[in-house]
Amino acid sequence: MMKVWQVVLVGCHPTSMLGTKLILEEGGELSVTGMCASWKECADIVREMHPELVLMDYRMPESEVESVLVDMKKSSPSTHFVVMTDDDAMELLQPLMELGASGLLSKGASPRQLLQLIGGLREGFLSMPLEWMYKGFLPTASTQVYDGVLQLTGTETFIMERIVQGITYDKIALEIEVSRRSIDNYLRKIYVKLNVSTRAQAIEKFALFSRQNKQMYA
Repeated sequence: MMKVWQVVLVGCHPTSMLGTKLILEEGGELSVTGMCASWKECADIVREMHPELVLMDYRMPESEVESVLVDMKKSSPSTHFVVMTDDDAMELLQPLMELGASGLLSKGASPRQLLQLIGGLREGFLSMPLEWMYKGFLPTASTQVYDGVLQLTGTETFIMERIVQGITYDKIALEIEVSRRSIDNYLRKIYVKLNVSTRAQAIEKFALFSRQNKQMYA
């Protein structure tokens, strides 16, 4: 029996979210466990529940989705985030995917199109309107991300992998048999190559690269 996916909805209009809830739950394979009216409320639920799917409006009163998507994806890496837009914003898909989104759909799409997109995600596939392909759209990995990460040496890559996993600098130093000061030296070189100035920025850039590789070769 197929697992029931937990779904969180984020939007400005409660009536619209209720209609979406009824559509999603009709088949019994999806269960809407949260309906949020703000990014903060959504972030709290995602962090606590780790739902399989979040359907989120592109624009909320506080800000647009780009301001929160990376942090939400970090707090729940296994969650699929699908962004709903007011129009057919094909040009948004690539940037949003680089921030952690799994799909983009117009609010004008039919219930069947929405369910097909979700069904694709359940099987590990990305769905998009066929018309976008006719227009020449083809998602590609971000060259900005690749240019920096591909310059890292094997040791530097290992260090970043361990940092992303939450391993302390002291433990990393023991693992590769170098001094703690050497880790600091490695990090300075890594920051230069990634064109970042903080640990958080380095983690974000490296994690994005790793996620894209997994999507490409899974």
